[in-house]
Amino acid sequence: MNATVTPAAPTLTAADRCDRCGAQALVRVVLASGELLFCGHHAKAYEEKLRVKAVDWVDETSTLLN
Repeated sequence: MNATVTPAAPTLTAADRCDRCGAQALVRVVLASGELLFCGHHAKAYEEKLRVKAVDWVDETSTLLN
């Protein structure tokens, strides 16, 4: 029996942009139909609706400097 290994989503970089406003993306939302990238603000704004549909939710907002 062979185990299937799914590769982890790549870390977001400064080149990744929010699909809503173009700011740096810090959240990757993986849906069955594809993925969406959001800045922290827009991820929070759409989180309630998207979490129920998301296959994976990668939140890198903790990488922001305080």
